[in-house]
Amino acid sequence: MEKKLIQDKILRKLMSMKPAKWGASHTEERNLVKGLAKHLRGSKITEKAIKELFQLEFLLKSKKTGEWHVSLNPRKKEEIYRFLGIPREE
Repeated sequence: MEKKLIQDKILRKLMSMKPAKWGASHTEERNLVKGLAKHLRGSKITEKAIKELFQLEFLLKSKKTGEWHVSLNPRKKEEIYRFLGIPREE
């Protein structure tokens, strides 16, 4: 699977969770890969894809309850929608 497709799947997963994981709403970092095929979990391409999402500042990371938690960066909402090719609803 291509890196962009992995990033797309991770971002869409966080957006589709109830509630969506923007800002203060977060999930454990290990949940990012749960929607991926088993052979991709822990693979180098998946690690690179996630690292790039942090570098683009699309994902925020914070330590909660002894675990690293992640959420979507609400300040990058427009850029995330553009990255995914989703038209913004006004």
